[in-house]
Amino acid sequence: MTLLLIGAGSQAYREYLLRSVAEEYDVHLLADRAPTWEAPLLSGHTVVDTTDVDAMREVARTLSCEGVLTWDDTRVVQTARLADALGLPGAGPEAALRCRDKQATREALARAGVPQAGSIPAASLPQARAAAARLGYPLVLKPRALNASTGVVKVDSPDALARGFRLARAATAPGAVEVAPGDVLVEEYLDGPEISFDAAWHEGRMTPAFVARKECGFAPYFEETGHVVDGRDPLLSDPRILRTVQAAHTAVGFGTGWTHTELRLTSDGPKIIEINARIGGDRIPDIGRLALGVDAARTAAQVACGRSPDLTPRHHRVAAVRFLYPGADCIARDVRLDPGALPDSVDSAVTIALPGQELRLPPNGHVSSRYALLTVVGESEQQCQADLDKAAGAVRLEVLRPL
Repeated sequence: MTLLLIGAGSQAYREYLLRSVAEEYDVHLLADRAPTWEAPLLSGHTVVDTTDVDAMREVARTLSCEGVLTWDDTRVVQTARLADALGLPGAGPEAALRCRDKQATREALARAGVPQAGSIPAASLPQARAAAARLGYPLVLKPRALNASTGVVKVDSPDALARGFRLARAATAPGAVEVAPGDVLVEEYLDGPEISFDAAWHEGRMTPAFVARKECGFAPYFEETGHVVDGRDPLLSDPRILRTVQAAHTAVGFGTGWTHTELRLTSDGPKIIEINARIGGDRIPDIGRLALGVDAARTAAQVACGRSPDLTPRHHRVAAVRFLYPGADCIARDVRLDPGALPDSVDSAVTIALPGQELRLPPNGHVSSRYALLTVVGESEQQCQADLDKAAGAVRLEVLRPL
């Protein structure tokens, strides 16, 4: 049973997904480089330009593939096009692009009347000023088609608009080719907590997986510093959230695959921030597994192969992930981990920064400024947070020099 995987991602954030999928499938990797850490988990690989759907299709024709999967945000559209060309299950190219292109998402949701942030595209600063005058402050500026909160900034007053617009417009991400760069969305700032909602979709039917409550830092930027999944979280079955997520996917035409939807729980009810047509990042699926015993990667692979998902929880606990950042921009000398000082509740402690790596805090850097991550599992959020505090003390960043 061969599954085509388009890009593997970074080891710290995606190895656990590949390891799980490889236990059930023969995974053939299509990637822009030869595999390194991925090699023991693969049945085969081909180095190919993963922006070139025709080239990937020629490779796929030499294999007997049951499905195509990616968890790389910059390749969801190409993966959908490849699955469509091969006659395999998937979201469809149009739906994938509507998710990838945040302006297209907004337009589709607006036509369907789905609750979301008010949004106006702007290609220039005068257009951004006009949009801000219509929406009012505070507002959020974001690039049209990037991920990981890159280039996203809250603007509280007209004095900060020009700087925020330049930041959002200049933001880039390697490999993002589906939407022309430059456009910025000027959006209404939504009050309330932010959550993510991961779900499997099979022929239009949604199967919820887990809800993660997001922790952000480095205001006015929206850096995701941690997440918490509570296996008993009532939000996972909240009727308003379920209706909103279902309506959003119907609006963009998404029926088969896995999505990671971000929402704000406002005083007027849940509102959509964005729909990502792939498994959640930031180790959210890992803490979802710890909290509920559900396997996002394997389930996403099953759906990609045309099988109906089963996400029945095996237990109900609480799990959390926290990312560690330097106190200021610096060059890392080393990251030291003392395993003996970690609480028993720690499931993983992963050093990320390499010797000589530049760690730049927002807005000059984002997830690239993390030097380690920690995941814990317990019976309450309070216990998890306390254990994360202890675990953070077992990780030490040695700085070569400040920047």
